[in-house]
Amino acid sequence: MERRDRIILEKVLKEIDIAQGMMSDCSLEEFEQNEMLMRAVGMTVINIGELVKNLSDECRQEYKHIPWKAIAGFRDIAAHKYQTLRMEDVYETVLTDFPELKKNIEEII
Repeated sequence: MERRDRIILEKVLKEIDIAQGMMSDCSLEEFEQNEMLMRAVGMTVINIGELVKNLSDECRQEYKHIPWKAIAGFRDIAAHKYQTLRMEDVYETVLTDFPELKKNIEEII
C-alpha cells in the first residue's frame, strides 16, 4: 500500500472516531434536535467522503469490497444538497455503516 493511502485511511479512522464520539449514546430524536451536532456530524461525513476520493485507484481496486463510490457519493449529497439531506440517514450511517467501515479499514492498515 502506498504511504499516501495509509495516511488517508488513518485520517478516515480519525473522522469515524470523531463522529462516533460526538454521537455516543445519542438517540435519533436527540440528534435531530441538536443543530450543532447535526452540522458537526454532517461535516465528518463530508470529510470522510473527500478523503476517500483521494485514495489511489489501486487502493480502491484492491479493496473493492468497501463501497468507496457510495461513500464519496454520500459526501456529495451532504455537501451539495445539505438542505434536503435526511438527517436520519446521517444518523444511521454513523451508527450502522461506520463501525463496519472502521473494521475494514483497520484490517487494511
